[in-house]
Amino acid sequence: MAENKEYYVQEVTDGSIQISEDVVASIAAMAVLEVEGVCGLSGNLGAELAEMLGKKSLGKGIRITPAENDSLVIDCNIVVQFGQAIFDLAKSVQDAVKSSVESVTGLTVNQVNVNISGIAITKDVKK
Repeated sequence: MAENKEYYVQEVTDGSIQISEDVVASIAAMAVLEVEGVCGLSGNLGAELAEMLGKKSLGKGIRITPAENDSLVIDCNIVVQFGQAIFDLAKSVQDAVKSSVESVTGLTVNQVNVNISGIAITKDVKK
């Protein structure tokens, strides 16, 4: 996520609505975590350090980039359970994130890029 807080603005008849990038990232993160077979999100080194220092962010592992025509590109770094069909799982994540962000915020999502950054192996499989 960007260090300088980005706000997405929607003009309405009585004024305007500003939605923080952190809010959009949190909505996307919750949608990712609801997909069966996803173990978690994988943040970058900066997010990991911030978490160790006590700053929790639900949006770690999510990056929001403004695109043309006031749409968004969302990158998700995820860890999946061993044994999952990765392409099917990634498609489910794309659908869930796009649907959630668009329905909750009213913003348009142009792309959802899913990066599989790790795989989690359960104790049963290790034996």
